Amino acid sequence: PACPGCPVTPFFPSRGRPCESVMAASKPVEAAAAAGGGGGGGGSGGGAGLSRWQLALVLGAPILLGAGALYLAGRAAGPVQEAVAEVPVAAPGEACEGTEPCSSGWAGVAPLPLDRAQAAKNKGNKYFKAGKYEQAIQCYTEAISLCPPEKNLDLSTFYQNRAAAYEQLQKWTEVAQDCTKAVELNPKYVKALFRRAKAHEKLDNKKECLEDVTAVCILEAFQNQQSMLLADKVLKLLGKEKAKEKYKNREPLMPSPQFIKSYFSSFTDDIISQPLLKGEKSDEDKDKEGEASEVNENSGYLRAKQYMEEENYDKIISESTKEIEAKGKYMAEALLLRATFYLLIGNANAAKPDLDQVISMEDANVKLRANALIKRGSMYMQQQQPVLSTQDFNMAADIDPQNADVYHHRGQLKILLDQIEEAVEDFDECIRLRPDSALAQAQKCFALYRQAYTGNNPLPVQVAMKGFEDVIKKFPKCAEGYALYAQALTDQQQFGKADEMYDKCIDLEPDNATTYVHKGLLQLQWKQDLDKGLELISKAIEIDNKCDFAYETMGTIEVQRGNLDKAIEMFNKAINLAKSEMEMAHLYSLCDAAYAQTEVAKKYGLKPPTL
Repeated sequence: PACPGCPVTPFFPSRGRPCESVMAASKPVEAAAAAGGGGGGGGSGGGAGLSRWQLALVLGAPILLGAGALYLAGRAAGPVQEAVAEVPVAAPGEACEGTEPCSSGWAGVAPLPLDRAQAAKNKGNKYFKAGKYEQAIQCYTEAISLCPPEKNLDLSTFYQNRAAAYEQLQKWTEVAQDCTKAVELNPKYVKALFRRAKAHEKLDNKKECLEDVTAVCILEAFQNQQSMLLADKVLKLLGKEKAKEKYKNREPLMPSPQFIKSYFSSFTDDIISQPLLKGEKSDEDKDKEGEASEVNENSGYLRAKQYMEEENYDKIISESTKEIEAKGKYMAEALLLRATFYLLIGNANAAKPDLDQVISMEDANVKLRANALIKRGSMYMQQQQPVLSTQDFNMAADIDPQNADVYHHRGQLKILLDQIEEAVEDFDECIRLRPDSALAQAQKCFALYRQAYTGNNPLPVQVAMKGFEDVIKKFPKCAEGYALYAQALTDQQQFGKADEMYDKCIDLEPDNATTYVHKGLLQLQWKQDLDKGLELISKAIEIDNKCDFAYETMGTIEVQRGNLDKAIEMFNKAINLAKSEMEMAHLYSLCDAAYAQTEVAKKYGLKPPTL
């Protein structure tokens, strides 16, 4: 579901990302996202016949489970088991290679150096299996010293076995050093690369860990769950670290006018988004006269509202601040307006005190307080605090039970939490209060469709698809109805009809950049038409050069094409446009994954399959 004309739908499953127009602030927790199943727009994450491009071989790609590795493993090798927190330490019997029995004698023939080395290794293996790791290390060291230097593969095995013994003793520096020797002798030695990756993880060398595990994933064709889980884990850690530092020092960035207008259009009971003095004058002339006299009162809030109508958004925070500092009669409205724009520029820390103050003002207009609760609740959801988010939405419903916005936005929250029946109840209440709410009806259909689709039940799916047809017939000017229907059609592999729905969206909202991105992705999945797909996504950037989704998608596609430098450039552009620290962390993970692949290509000549 999404808000009218929303630049990003709140539950676009192939990205696992929420609606930025739910206050750019309701990123689903992983459990909620995982429960949603596959999706449309960017690819049907659970449907049959997935094209290779969809598998997003860049580790940590923007997919539903929140873990790129888990997604890839699931698509490549069937269902994966529940992830464990730590990659298990290799069992002693598994760690050592070459376990043929040691010869007891040489029948009068002087043993060759390699034979003596192999005998020492076999003795070391016996110690290893017995849990006598120090003795095993001595034997492997002897094997290394005896082995002829030209026997690269044998030497690499001896180093790797000694690394396995060091691993059991948790001597991580020695593990990394021996695995490095093994890889120098045998650059595509998967076991040594993976063991070194685990050692780098223990030593907190995240960059080196990522490069090694990326090489392992490519060599194993993304079939090994353990290596992919480690890749996902380190990508998330790197992303969080970098995003925390970057977000702290970022310059506030105002979104595009199209984004801002789409955001405000998602509310029907939001006083601060209504025109100046709406309904207070009987005709247009009197209204204009009234506005002029009010603005001349030196009200910072009214000037801010006038700037909103002129789309001069950069001055709104400063004018609202003047009203607040003067303790003017529009102080509550100014606090809410300032908080809203703080959220829009990605400054949740500044927004929260303003929202808190409005919520606590018991003498303020109840619709102001309810709107502040909706926005704070959405902010909490973005910060992965679903309990606090739910509390705020419930409080909003308690203090303003006739406010359709409360049920509309809470319904979206319930979808993100996979509480579909409760979501449908909220949408029904929104529709009861506002029967002409096309958006709520379309979102209700989408909620029912997600429930049927993830339950793999054909009959309810057909009923939900019929519901979409009814909605677009009843509300032919609701672009979001066509967009949500297009996502469902993509799930059902009805690509031609999905394409038609996106065309109708574009006819109704030609300046909605995200629709072009969705349509471009559809071309890739449907026709494998790379040129057309990139053309449409480039069009999205032309329409809105602040559309981070377009840059992110372009970067992911460039990874698929093997254009890693271009992909990194696109991801960095998206990072600079990120509206939250969490979104930035996700984008850094993508960028780091692409960069790791460039390093692996340079060191080992390894590249994943490309389009």
